[in-house]
Amino acid sequence: MTRRLLYSYLALALLVLAGLEIPLGYLYARGETSRFAQTVERDATMLAEVTEENIEEGNTGELPDVIGDYTARTGGGAVVVDRTGVVLAASGSAVRTGTNLSAEPDIAAALDNRPTTGTDDGGDGDEVLYSTQPGASGTTIRGALRLTYPMTTVTERVHRIWLVLALVGACILAAVALVAFTLARWITRPLRTLHRATTQLAEGRLTNPPDATRGPPELRELAASFTHTATRLRQLLDAQQAFAGEASHQLKTPLTALRLRLENFEPYLDPRALDSLDEAVAEVERLGRMVHGLLALARLENTATTAEPTDLDAVLADRAAMWEPLAAEQHVAVAVTGTSAGRVWAIPGALEQVVDNLVANALRVSPPGTTLTLTRAPGAELHVVDQGPGLPAADRERAFDRFWRASDSHHDGTGLGLPIVRHLVRASGGEITLHSAPGGGLDARVRLRPASPNGEFRSGGGGGGRRRATGGSSRSLDISGEILAR
Repeated sequence: MTRRLLYSYLALALLVLAGLEIPLGYLYARGETSRFAQTVERDATMLAEVTEENIEEGNTGELPDVIGDYTARTGGGAVVVDRTGVVLAASGSAVRTGTNLSAEPDIAAALDNRPTTGTDDGGDGDEVLYSTQPGASGTTIRGALRLTYPMTTVTERVHRIWLVLALVGACILAAVALVAFTLARWITRPLRTLHRATTQLAEGRLTNPPDATRGPPELRELAASFTHTATRLRQLLDAQQAFAGEASHQLKTPLTALRLRLENFEPYLDPRALDSLDEAVAEVERLGRMVHGLLALARLENTATTAEPTDLDAVLADRAAMWEPLAAEQHVAVAVTGTSAGRVWAIPGALEQVVDNLVANALRVSPPGTTLTLTRAPGAELHVVDQGPGLPAADRERAFDRFWRASDSHHDGTGLGLPIVRHLVRASGGEITLHSAPGGGLDARVRLRPASPNGEFRSGGGGGGRRRATGGSSRSLDISGEILAR
């Protein structure tokens, strides 16, 4: 913004200078040409009177000295002709004595007692100013005088004034640039501090509030308002996180006590009621997982974490090795295919949790004798493909909605798992989608950002949980305490 303001000031100053200096330069050039023409015409008139007297008295031999002395002092050229147009004397000119110039328009007009002043190309391409005056006494014409000067005498002065105007304009622009830069920096200082504060706030902290003491009043008010809003938002987030922690602790105890009380009823119940008791205990357990999932999702949305380069190949190899024993118990094979993916951007611990829970989902629906495939595709893309029943297109669109569960689902999921996974993937700068797998089943595609050697990327928000320990329980999600439900 500083640069744009500076350019705006300079453009305005340049427009003003052009509007002033260009007309001034043209006026000076016209005035200089007019003054020069008047001077030449005056001198030509005076010389014509002198030469006319010499011609009248028959002193034509003195004419070369008269005009020669003048042209030597002024650098012009002069030609004197008699009343028939024959050259009597010439100085500073290529015309020779005795040449008849009566046919030339300016000489003919002067011999007709009509003076002329104008410009001509001079015969060699250089423009000259001439003034031809009649040498007359009353109505008697005794001759004429032509006085010429090269126009370079004027153009050099005009060029000098244009150069002076250009230098003055450059100095003014330099002064305007210095003042404009100082003013633009002063105006944009609150915006720069506000930008830094906004970036910090997006990362979950505000160590340097925007400067509300400098800059225009409107920007100072904006900085103060932002600081107040950020402080209030931080208080609300702290209160929400405190509530999440307290609610997790306070709800865990009564739910555990309720589960124990229900289990204590077992010896005293009629055998026909045991199935209902098991269902009640299962619902209490599901309620506990749902509470954990809600609290985990709240913590994710209120926490900002910076993405870091993560080795996708190493994570896949580690998680596949961890899941193979459980998959073998269900007679399901786990295969890792595709070319090496290298390093990708992911918030700490997120990639392990995403892989764990997508695999857990896939194992839940995989029939015995099938293969669960983890495929690395070009462009830092991961596919988790099962051979289960799959999902209709409408259900795949809704699978990431909170609390959504497939209508034909028979497991005890809470419907919070995939929303948490999507939040982890998006916080890492990627995207997750569900597709129908060839031959049946579901293809969960996770697209991440490759971590190039010189690349830099920061997540746009969301949080990441702690890093999952290798070999941990395959039936728990670190951040939510549940297996993801499709």
